[in-house]
Amino acid sequence: MTVRAVIFDFGGVFVDSPFAAATGAAEAIGVDPEFMLDVVFGPYDQDTDHAWHRLERGEITLEHAREQIMAASTVHGGPVLDPFELLMALGGGGLRDDMVEFVHTARGGGLSTAILTNNAKEFAEFWRPMLPLDELFDDVVDSSFVGMRKPDPRIFELALERLGVSADEAVFIDDAAGNVAGARKVGLHAVLIGSSRSDVPTAIDELRTIIGL
Repeated sequence: MTVRAVIFDFGGVFVDSPFAAATGAAEAIGVDPEFMLDVVFGPYDQDTDHAWHRLERGEITLEHAREQIMAASTVHGGPVLDPFELLMALGGGGLRDDMVEFVHTARGGGLSTAILTNNAKEFAEFWRPMLPLDELFDDVVDSSFVGMRKPDPRIFELALERLGVSADEAVFIDDAAGNVAGARKVGLHAVLIGSSRSDVPTAIDELRTIIGL
């Protein structure tokens, strides 16, 4: 079936990956990166009651999540990990202009576009102004405002419903393997983008192949 819509993650697609930033932050303070990722973000290929997951579902505040994460980081004798320090390392690279240009290309080709992001309500005032959302996208699904987060199948289904397309009429791109797997389980075409800016052209080429642009 013809692809009619492209659904984009935000972090890791339009700006540098938060997972890559977490790895760099861990190395800078001498902490095992896998430990950092697990403590701060939890098992990201699942949807659990980890504090970060609850934050992204809008169930708790950023400050509450911070307190829980800092407490959890020391349970087994590890160092105190403050997610606020990690957040300071995010967003320094600016927008990926080639991905923004691809959105214009997709829309020029008659496709619908949307953002589907796992995010926190407190971050909206920072990330939303980075893109001309009304110009580039038909819809924005923010996990913290809809009470669901990737890879929960329901949030993919919500994004599809709001665009008015079926799963096999849409392609999804994300930098988290678990989210890409979740999208494919729902029936979407899906592309996993690498963590480096040098991976962007390859991901765009893959999108173009699926779409036929």
